[in-house]
Formats: sequence, C-alpha cells, structure tokens
Amino acid sequence: NKKFIDFALRKFLFMSNPSSSKPNRKTSFGDRCLLMAKQQRTRLYILRRCVSMLLCWHDHSISD
Repeated sequence: NKKFIDFALRKFLFMSNPSSSKPNRKTSFGDRCLLMAKQQRTRLYILRRCVSMLLCWHDHSISD
C-alpha cells in the first residue's frame, strides 16, 4: 500500500507540472480542453484512491 501511495503521489506531482507534457504539434482548443479534463479526472481519481487507502489503513490500525 505504501508503494502505491508513493507512486500515486509522484505521478500526481508529475502530472501537475504543466511543462512536463508539452505537445510536439499544434492542437486545437477543444483537444487541449479534453486533455486538461482527462488529466484533472485522473488527478481526482488518484487523490480519491489515496484518501480511501489512508482511511482504511487508519480504521485497521485503530483496532490493533
């Protein structure tokens, strides 16, 4: 679980950096909007997974 969280956070930080995904060719405004929406959806998914893992881990550690 810790490895997944570390990987997810690194991926999240990499995706948050706008200079890391510069397109090689000109793209239309609509294509850029779709790409940004997809990236945002991915970021939210990763954050949701991390939070749910942390909550589950916290619930399990209390019962010990």
